[in-house]
Amino acid sequence: MARKFFVGGNWKCNGTSEEVKKIVSVLNGGQVPSPDVVEVVVSPPFVFLPEVKNSLRPEFHVAAQNCWVKKGGAYTGEVSAEMLHNLGIPWVILGHSERRAILGETNEFVGEKVVYALSQGLKVIACVGETLEQRESGSTMEVVAAQTKAIAEKIKDWSNVVIAYEPVWAIGTGKVASPAQAQEVHNELRKWLAANVSPEVAASTRIIYGGSVNGANCKELAGQPDIDGFLVGGASLKPEFIDIIKSAEVKKSA
Repeated sequence: MARKFFVGGNWKCNGTSEEVKKIVSVLNGGQVPSPDVVEVVVSPPFVFLPEVKNSLRPEFHVAAQNCWVKKGGAYTGEVSAEMLHNLGIPWVILGHSERRAILGETNEFVGEKVVYALSQGLKVIACVGETLEQRESGSTMEVVAAQTKAIAEKIKDWSNVVIAYEPVWAIGTGKVASPAQAQEVHNELRKWLAANVSPEVAASTRIIYGGSVNGANCKELAGQPDIDGFLVGGASLKPEFIDIIKSAEVKKSA
């Protein structure tokens, strides 16, 4: 089953109004494959979501970097899925390792967030990944499977879910999982989905890679059979993000 290449840009806690305008200008002027070949979603900080959504070329979409697990109410500082849907924001990133590590979000909490966001009409980029200590101890798949299981136990329809495998040791460090390392985990994740959810979900769900992806390494990574795209951090703020989007052509030609 063909899976459309997916490139997400996570801007994290970066940007001023002027910087955001420059990034959007680069994206709007970039020559990239057609929407039939690649789906592009960028994720600015909350305060810039409406501005970016309204100024970005129509075939590019936006994602929030998080949302709350319940309907709005007495939750100071949170943003609800209902609010995002009301603004016409189609995507949300959930379970990013920075939130797991800094804010203590558990697998179960992330699973609850995913199912609630889906119930409110959002599409979800669900992040999973192991720390360096966990990789060195040989427990990568145990960790990633547990994170995925917490989501799989709560949802029935996977059509609006993209899994982002982001090894924590590769995020913002300049270290990148080798194409073989990334492919191995993606393949094992797909096998886990086939065994624990269904072969159909395993075949159709996009599993993207995140962790120091840049213009220099994206093509080799994109050539791996089970890597369906990227969730890009720092490089999504730079012109080379266009080159990363173009790596979808590698998958198309394969």
